[in-house]
Amino acid sequence: MVEVKLHDIGEGMTEGEILHYFVKEGDRVKDDQPLVEVQTDKMTAELPSPATGIVKEIKVSPGQNVSVGTTLLIIDGDKEDQPTEQKQLQTKEKLVLAAPYTRKIARELGVKIEDVIGTGAAGRITDEDIYRFAKAKPIAESNKQEKIVDKQSEQNEEIIPFKGRRKQIAAKMTKSMFTIPHVTHFEEVDVTNVLELITQLKQSAERISASAFFIKATQLTLKEYPIFNAILDEENEIIRLKKEFHIGIATDSDEGLIVPVIHHVEKKSIKEVNQEMKDLIKKAKENKLSGKDLSNGTFTISNVGPLGSVAATPIINYPESALLAFHKAKKRPAVVNDEMAIRSIMNVSMSFDHRIADGAQAIAFTNRLTEFIENPSRMLLELI
Repeated sequence: MVEVKLHDIGEGMTEGEILHYFVKEGDRVKDDQPLVEVQTDKMTAELPSPATGIVKEIKVSPGQNVSVGTTLLIIDGDKEDQPTEQKQLQTKEKLVLAAPYTRKIARELGVKIEDVIGTGAAGRITDEDIYRFAKAKPIAESNKQEKIVDKQSEQNEEIIPFKGRRKQIAAKMTKSMFTIPHVTHFEEVDVTNVLELITQLKQSAERISASAFFIKATQLTLKEYPIFNAILDEENEIIRLKKEFHIGIATDSDEGLIVPVIHHVEKKSIKEVNQEMKDLIKKAKENKLSGKDLSNGTFTISNVGPLGSVAATPIINYPESALLAFHKAKKRPAVVNDEMAIRSIMNVSMSFDHRIADGAQAIAFTNRLTEFIENPSRMLLELI
C-alpha cells in the first residue's frame, strides 16, 4: 500500500485545498500520472502518483482544506495476479495529459476534459483545444465565477465561498499582523527625472517600466541597509541578514493577491529586471507560476500607483522584515533651487518589523531610496 500525502509544493506552505481528483476509487494509475489538483495561497498544482497500481481509497473529499502531511488517497501496488476481466477494463482507460491551468479552463467552461482530443505533444490537451471544443459544444451552465447562491435569500444577497487562495491569503495576513509589530513610515519622492528618462528611452524603442527602476533602487538601498533584507529567527534568537536580493512583486490576479519573485536582482540590469517582471506578472495573471517563481523572497514591493492609490499601510509578507508600497504620482507645485516648479510627486509607504528595526533606520532607508529614484544617474554609479 502506498499513501499519497499532501507535500510542500511551495515555500512555507502549511495547508492546501483539494480542488479536484483526476481518478476515482478502483481506477488503475501509472507512475507519475496526475492524481489530484491542489490550491494553495500561491499556486494551483497537480500531485502525481508515486507508484503504479489501483486507487484503493480516497480519504479526503474535494473542497476540504488539509495540512501538509495529510494522507489524501491510498494506492494498492501493482499485482501480477489481477483478474483478466479487470486487466481488460484497464486497457480501455484514457490517460488525460493536460496542465493544471488547462484543466482549470475546462472546469470554468463546463468542458469534460476526457472528451477533448489533444493536439499537443503525445496527445497533450492545450488551452486552445479546450477553447475550440467549448465553441463547438453549447454549455448548459457556466460556473465561471464559482459562486453559490442561497436559494432562500437569492433576491437580496449572494454568497461567495471563502476558501482556496482567498482563505489562504487571509490566514497568512492574519499571521503576519499578529506576529509582526508593524510600523509604517511615509515619504514623498520626486519621480520627474525617472519619468523623463523613461520617455527618452521610449523614443529609442526601449520600453522600461517605472517599476523596474523602483525595484533596482530598492535592491541598491537594501545592500546598504541589510536589516530590511532579513528574517527574524526567533527559535534560534538570531536575525538572518540575507546576502542575496530576491524581490517579490505583489500582483493582483483573478484568484487573489500573489507574489512572484525576481531572484538575484543584484546580478541583473534594469532592462533584465523589467523583462523578468513582465514575464512573471503575465504568468501570475494566467495562473502559470511555478513553485520556483514563488520561492525564497527576501523583500516585497507593491506598486499600487497605477490603480490610483494615494497612501496605505501595507502588511508585511511574512516572514520578511519590510515591504515598500509605491503609490500614485501626481503633478504638484514644488520648490526646486529656491524656485517654484511643477513636479511629479509620488508617496511611498514602508511597513517594517519594529522588533528588529527602528524608525531612524527606516527613515535612513527611504532617504537613500529617494536619492536613487530622484537621481537615476546615481544608480549607474552603483552598477559600475
